[in-house]
Amino acid sequence: MTREETKERNRRALLDAALRTVSRDGYQARLEDIAERAGLTTGAIYSLFGSKDGLLTELVTGYLRPHRAEIERAVPAGLPLLEAVDAFARHYRRTCDGPGARSGLSLQLGLVDMALRAPDPGRRLAPLFRTHEEQLVALFTGRAHDGGTVTAEQAKRLAVALGALLLGLGQGVVLGLAPDAGEQYFADAAVALVSGGSLLGAAR
Repeated sequence: MTREETKERNRRALLDAALRTVSRDGYQARLEDIAERAGLTTGAIYSLFGSKDGLLTELVTGYLRPHRAEIERAVPAGLPLLEAVDAFARHYRRTCDGPGARSGLSLQLGLVDMALRAPDPGRRLAPLFRTHEEQLVALFTGRAHDGGTVTAEQAKRLAVALGALLLGLGQGVVLGLAPDAGEQYFADAAVALVSGGSLLGAAR
């Protein structure tokens, strides 16, 4: 293998090990455990990712990356805002029944557990989830709504509220706490955020 091929193999091994370790151990996850699971040393983590936070940020980014194309297919560019929000909420609900739903929730909870043990949880969590928020902002900006188009500022407000709503509902479904929350329930709850300008105000 070339040097670059070896580097990429080690990077993937560490990300896979980090996913499994953080999902299992949460705050207890140690760089030594991640490196050992990958068959490497902690020096490889610092060399490839710079720090533990760098590894975690890349872990979340890599975890979300395959979902981007799925979201873009589920929410076509030409849909007006209300239809786009409806389609996105239904897509999100379907992922709660997917094979990766439990591991995804385990990763979320593990990262939150780690962040809460830090002096400034927000500082650690923000970069981990900013990528997903930015995608939602791009997804909704410019869509037709209430006689105008959604601005980036409005889309950001929607992305924050929608992300929190669906994250909570999704956790309830995966944990078996919301067995009756189907696609229509998710869609109705999401659309209610913007119906009648309740969140965005008049589109500009």
